[in-house]
Amino acid sequence: MSVQGSSDVEIDTTLFVTVSGPPGCGATTLSERLADAMGCPYVSGGDIFRELAEDRGMNLNQLIAKADESDELDRALDQRLQQIAEKWGMANKPFILESRLAGWLAGERADLRIWLDAPEDVRLERIDDRSESDAEMRVREVSEAGRYQSYYEIDIGDRSFYDLHINTARWSKTGVFNLVRTAIEEYDPERDEGSFTTPTIEI
Repeated sequence: MSVQGSSDVEIDTTLFVTVSGPPGCGATTLSERLADAMGCPYVSGGDIFRELAEDRGMNLNQLIAKADESDELDRALDQRLQQIAEKWGMANKPFILESRLAGWLAGERADLRIWLDAPEDVRLERIDDRSESDAEMRVREVSEAGRYQSYYEIDIGDRSFYDLHINTARWSKTGVFNLVRTAIEEYDPERDEGSFTTPTIEI
């Protein structure tokens, strides 16, 4: 868990926000900037997964292959994220949870659920400077989608319960941040007529 420092932009809110999307969508960039502006902690499922890999002396792809062999690693990670969501869902304090399943795992505890995406060629270009190759990214996406469906009967393509769905290829990083910032600052719980129900999953 990380706590960001002060920002030139401040957002006065107590919202619990989840940020999700495929590799290269800009979820980490947005989460870091939001946490900075909101002055709150944020947890990344990717960071936790990478920590699991390091603890086991594996690289990311080796851990993905290991995760494909059994549900132990995935369920441990998801259970941890769900526990974090439960804690912050009751805290009435601002918090950012970022992972592919963050919206599902937080469920009704989250105040705002965001899905980011971009065309595949854009996302591939964005991960050029990462250790993960284009092919590895595609393998990871297919592998994760299969595991989510197998373990929890989750269709990762179901975006119906997200409050915001943003194509990050259409705006700059600052533009995406400002879109979300406006949504947070304009949110009025007294005028909120209700979110879509998030399907419940059992870890």
